[in-house]
Amino acid sequence: MGRPKKRATMLVGDALMMAFVVWAAFALRMGEGFSVKFYQFWYLHLLLPAISLPLFYISGMYNSVLRHMGPSDVWSVVRGVTLSTLAFILIVVLGDLVAVPRTTLTIYWLIGLLFIGGSRFLVRAWHQHYARSRGNQEPVAIYGAGAAGLQLVSSLMATGEHIPVAFIDDNRQLHGTLVRGVPVYPPSELDRLIRRLSIHSVLVALPSVSRQRRRSIIKALERYPVHVRTIPSMTDLVTGSARLRDVREVDIEDLLGRDPVDPDQQLLEGSITGRSVMVTGAGGSIGGELCRQIIQLRPRRLAIFERSELALYRIDRELRALAKTHGHDCEIIPLLGSVVHRRRMTECMRNHGIETVYHAAAYKHVPLVEANPLEGIRNNAFGTWHTAAAAEAAGVRSFVLISTDKAVRPTSIMGATKRIAELGVQALAAEASTTVYSMVRFGNVLDSSGSVIPLFREQIREGGPVTITHPDVTRYFMTIPEAASLVIQAGSLAKGGEVFVLDMGEPVRIHELARRMIQLSGFTVRDRENPHGDIPIEYIGLRPGEKLFEELLLGENCEHTDHPMIQRAREECLPVGRIVECLECLETACREQDVEAAERMLGECVVGFERQDARDSFASLTAPTSTAVINA
Repeated sequence: MGRPKKRATMLVGDALMMAFVVWAAFALRMGEGFSVKFYQFWYLHLLLPAISLPLFYISGMYNSVLRHMGPSDVWSVVRGVTLSTLAFILIVVLGDLVAVPRTTLTIYWLIGLLFIGGSRFLVRAWHQHYARSRGNQEPVAIYGAGAAGLQLVSSLMATGEHIPVAFIDDNRQLHGTLVRGVPVYPPSELDRLIRRLSIHSVLVALPSVSRQRRRSIIKALERYPVHVRTIPSMTDLVTGSARLRDVREVDIEDLLGRDPVDPDQQLLEGSITGRSVMVTGAGGSIGGELCRQIIQLRPRRLAIFERSELALYRIDRELRALAKTHGHDCEIIPLLGSVVHRRRMTECMRNHGIETVYHAAAYKHVPLVEANPLEGIRNNAFGTWHTAAAAEAAGVRSFVLISTDKAVRPTSIMGATKRIAELGVQALAAEASTTVYSMVRFGNVLDSSGSVIPLFREQIREGGPVTITHPDVTRYFMTIPEAASLVIQAGSLAKGGEVFVLDMGEPVRIHELARRMIQLSGFTVRDRENPHGDIPIEYIGLRPGEKLFEELLLGENCEHTDHPMIQRAREECLPVGRIVECLECLETACREQDVEAAERMLGECVVGFERQDARDSFASLTAPTSTAVINA
């Protein structure tokens, strides 16, 4: 039945009920069904319904959908019936109907609320019962019977795909009660409820709790054979990037992340607000997030430099929409080009008056750079050197290099090229320069391009296997927004030549991460202890250039800064003459396509560089071979 027909049905039903309400008011007051008053004021049975319907419409009673009635709809009914009663009073006063008993008006109001409001709740209850009885909806339990849980119940009822059968809540006062018709149970009852109610999914509706509390709840749910999902965090809800009804997979931050430290607004604004800022590699994971956060800090101009036309187009559109949404009057300049072209970089910085540069452009995927070492050297080493030199030539105030933990005692070409990039920036900083150079070094960022997290999710959706390079491999992890925010703040702390190291927390075993992701997806791990499990984990051997664990510091010379999550490292560097000599040799090797010569030169310049051959570690594993791309 279409919406107009439903509204017409409601109008007819309300008219009949109001006529009945008039009769009931007189009958209850007079003590008989058809008293003298009934015949004396017969016309009220027609007049009052005719007057009430427009008043109901004005009150908004016909704008709501009955099966989703909430508190606001109840107030609409109260307003409508009250206005109808006031109209009755007005008729009595203006018509001088002294024979109408005054208590009839009160009875009229009460019965009107009962029938008009009650009929709507009956329709809603019938619809919910019908939805439950269809049998094709997935029963779910909701963890959290607060305001978010109540709204989630309404959203689930609207979609019709899931049916809430239980609330799980720690509040003892709610245990044994019904909330929106859904019973509330303590967490200790979950195991029994899963078996009795055939629950396959648990939705965590706790957007405002701390990350530590959310993580403890999710860890407690891992032992149950259910698919655990969450609603967005309060931060996403407040910023408008998500809605309450957007049920999603468990954020990996809930497994690995920490409660975020509030950023220092002075440090955030120090190098950005009112300035002309450039971000290279703006279309990448880190570069894109830097741009999003920079826009919020109201720079005068933001130049986004990117070699990929498609990536530049996408980030340009996104940033313009973001600036418009928040009312920021920032000039956004999309620039196509390669960071290896120094003249292009210098002209871009000089023409647009760039004052701060965040250099995020780099090839970061270890296996791809191992397969294309000379291109990695050109982009990472030469690209950084030319961009940093261009910054000085253009009079840039601050230059921040985005580095990686793979630059510390590297075993891969990618790590070695990033260390060369660091050495080049340190060498320029050691020279008398008006540009303040600094580097920020951190580990893996969650859900970045090529990250292990999306890969694991895809493999779990396909039924496995989930592939891991080595059972003992560990990595540091940080969220993209947290990393970008700390990069901006670290840049404001720079005095010249520092290597800033971000606090990455404790390293995470990738094997344990994969196991937890499988369990939270409602599956079991197939292994020797559980040969009939759902999804196996296979070890495929370390890839060329990959390490079992990463490091963030070359030595122990590290000191704290004004920010609790940022440390300052003082590391040995090479003189600019030595860097130039090294780069000249690397340029010759690249021009002659001599990979061995390039590798030898990297070994001479980079302390601890020893290219890893993963064949031995691969052969030591007995699991079936497969392929995997892990952002390690």
